[in-house]
Amino acid sequence: MSDIFDGYERQYCELSTNLSRKCATLSALSGEQKKQKLSELNAGLDEAESLIRRMDLEARSLQPSQKSALLAKLREYKSDLNNLKKDVKKSAASSDYISSRDELLEAGLANSGTASADQRQRLLMSTDRINQTGDRIKDSKRVMLETEELGVSILQDLHQQRQTLLHATDTLHGVDDNLGKSKKILKNMANRMGRNKFIMGGLIALLLVVIAVVLYFKLR
Repeated sequence: MSDIFDGYERQYCELSTNLSRKCATLSALSGEQKKQKLSELNAGLDEAESLIRRMDLEARSLQPSQKSALLAKLREYKSDLNNLKKDVKKSAASSDYISSRDELLEAGLANSGTASADQRQRLLMSTDRINQTGDRIKDSKRVMLETEELGVSILQDLHQQRQTLLHATDTLHGVDDNLGKSKKILKNMANRMGRNKFIMGGLIALLLVVIAVVLYFKLR
């Protein structure tokens, strides 16, 4: 297994446990305490999502024998993170509902006339703003996921190109070794040819000397 993946995994498990504890206490809070706790939860969810992306990238960069097991484990963590997001959203919605109900009850007790209509109008406007903000957040997350998938695809392509380059480098080294061996063989052949020429020249010179001596004695 990958030590880097194991490190990310430990961080995620600790963070997930901490987020679950904070989420359980969110519905009991109100006002500034609720806003602060919700802000901490959202920051923790972003960090958890970042850890999952890192684990995903690390798992996809490993060999196929290791990759399959880690990706299966990663799917469980993604499901756990989705459940955490749902729990936080439910707790926040429940808290918002209770706060809004209390505000309406207080306004109704203070002024049961036109004040209740104003409160409903403000509540509707607040709900619309919340829905619009939620839609923008969903769009941002969708773009982020698409960017993440593109980044993973690019990393896979780069990994394949790296493997191709390494294979080409090994092939070039093999060709270079073969060229070196061929050069040595050609050099040895050239040396042999030089020696053979020298020997042939010596033999021809010797034959000429012998012929000259034979002719000299015959003429005398």
